[in-house]
This record gives sequence, structure tokens and C-alpha cells, in this order.
Amino acid sequence: MGSFSIWHWLVVLVIVMLIFGTKKLRNLGADLGGAVRGFKDGMREGGEKSAESGATPQVTGKTVEGEVREKSETKA
Repeated sequence: MGSFSIWHWLVVLVIVMLIFGTKKLRNLGADLGGAVRGFKDGMREGGEKSAESGATPQVTGKTVEGEVREKSETKA
């Protein structure tokens, strides 16, 4: 009952490829890669901005209260 062998993972990979297709998986990989790249760039820019200001941001602890309502449908 240990970890799965390579054959288990190959069967899972074949099933996923049959369900989603290679084109959709390729697009998903490209989207995920772009998101990770954007996150890294944002973290790098955020680090540069805080290093330029020389101070860490202060959290005030204020709470904003509000009410969630369902969107009402308007009749035209």
C-alpha cells in the first residue's frame, strides 16, 4: 500500500489525455506558465518598490462592514 508505481501514473496520464486531449492540456500548461511568470514578475516589482520606499507597509486593522445582496433582475 505504498506509493504508486510508474505504471499507475502512466495509466492516469493516458486517461487524462483521452479525456481532455493534447491541445487543451497544452493550452492549460501555457496559461499556467504565464500565470506563474506574472506572479514572479509582480513579486519582483513589489520587492523593488518596498526597497525604494525603505519602510514596510503599516496595517491599520480597520474593518469594513457591508451587506451582500442578491442581484435583482430588472425587466426591460
